[in-house]
Amino acid sequence: LVLAGASAATRGPWAMPYRLVAGLVPRIPADRLTRWNDRFLRRLYSPEVVDATIRAGYAFHTLPAAWGDVLGRFDADAMRHVSAPVLILNGEKDPVFRSGERAFVRAHPHARIELIPRARHLANFDDPDAFTDAVRRFALQLPARGPVTR
Repeated sequence: LVLAGASAATRGPWAMPYRLVAGLVPRIPADRLTRWNDRFLRRLYSPEVVDATIRAGYAFHTLPAAWGDVLGRFDADAMRHVSAPVLILNGEKDPVFRSGERAFVRAHPHARIELIPRARHLANFDDPDAFTDAVRRFALQLPARGPVTR
């Protein structure tokens, strides 16, 4: 399991921004959200990094349901139910979404943290090569398993 930019607890005070956004998104027209998101991405990243994402579009209508499934239900304790090895992959400069990373690692015997230097929340956009390399290193260190037989 790779948790990229997703090691913040959704319980307690950290959940407040999620609740606010989840409540606002359905009230804002999708075309306006798209314009804001496109402008934000273009301001921060080069076209070769964001153009495919912008062309693909956004599924804003899914955010309230998705966040509703995790708000108040996800924190480091959830890691105790994961049996697979875990890579917690965050941007070094993403204090909000990294806020629980140490608790997540303590809660899982096979979890480790890797930070992308100088990257923010969208570490895969800030440094796509470093992000890909981190995921590749993690995958390559996983124990080999034989074919599944039934």
